[in-house]
Amino acid sequence: MTDYDVLRVFCGPRGGYGNELGVVRDGSVLPERDDRQAFAAKLGFSETVFVDDPERGVIDIYTPTLRLPFAGHPCVGTAWLLDVPELVTPAGVVGARQDGEFCWIEARAEWVPPRTLRQYATAAEVDDLPVPPKGEWIYAWAWLDEAAGRVRARAFPGRDDGIDEDEATGAAALLLTDRLGRALNITQGTGSQILTAPQPEGWTEVGGRVHLER
Repeated sequence: MTDYDVLRVFCGPRGGYGNELGVVRDGSVLPERDDRQAFAAKLGFSETVFVDDPERGVIDIYTPTLRLPFAGHPCVGTAWLLDVPELVTPAGVVGARQDGEFCWIEARAEWVPPRTLRQYATAAEVDDLPVPPKGEWIYAWAWLDEAAGRVRARAFPGRDDGIDEDEATGAAALLLTDRLGRALNITQGTGSQILTAPQPEGWTEVGGRVHLER
């Protein structure tokens, strides 16, 4: 069996919740894309990361059904695990930093695969949403406190891979931050927390707490 770590990324203030992430620290044990895809499908996490160079931070990201050029919670989790200043993804070089209990990455909105950002009038409406039909990746959100930048969100990938709802999605949070042009404090899923902040020249920081599950 291939060795891998399991992290929870974007944990809540008390360390609970967060989106599970699988990380294979030695990507050389599964060098072929087809084998990596099959292993990611077997694990069943929303994303699994294969580390191809731990010192340079070269990584390869997979959902259970497809390879991603960039994704938020895998980058935050892997940056925390490797404790590196940057990650090299197919989309581009992702900056990374540790700041107390938070790990931050810096990335660009154009790296994010298509998402539908759908605003609702109240957080209660977001809470009550059923899982929508497959086919469209939906990030449903509403203001909890617009003046303070506090947001309630849920994420529905719309894929036929067993992941009906993502507990925490950094890439969608990045897109929302880029659209609104302001820092956000997002409560997603059952209690995960994502922090974001626009940066100069089209960059956006996304941060959260990471816990090593096993």
